[in-house]
Amino acid sequence: MKISEGDVVTVVLQNPREKILGTLKEISSAGLFVRGIDLAYFDEWAVAIRNGEQYLPMQDIFYPMWRVERMTRDAESAGVPSLAEQFQQKTGKELTEF
Repeated sequence: MKISEGDVVTVVLQNPREKILGTLKEISSAGLFVRGIDLAYFDEWAVAIRNGEQYLPMQDIFYPMWRVERMTRDAESAGVPSLAEQFQQKTGKELTEF
């Protein structure tokens, strides 16, 4: 199944190496527009949202294609819930609301 705009994705970037979780807004030969957060911040972010604390919001960011190493659709794998499902379990909210 093709990755489409609106899908929750994980993007692995190079130079510098980063992993981003977010919603794919647009894809072209020039690059990707993603509304997302750094994956390293995911657990803290979910806990802050659940507890009603201050948190860094997701940001709309353009990543040029030369930085994109890999992009995958966020999906359940071998019985492990997707990150979007984990977020929903932790917060009671949908990832795409943010």
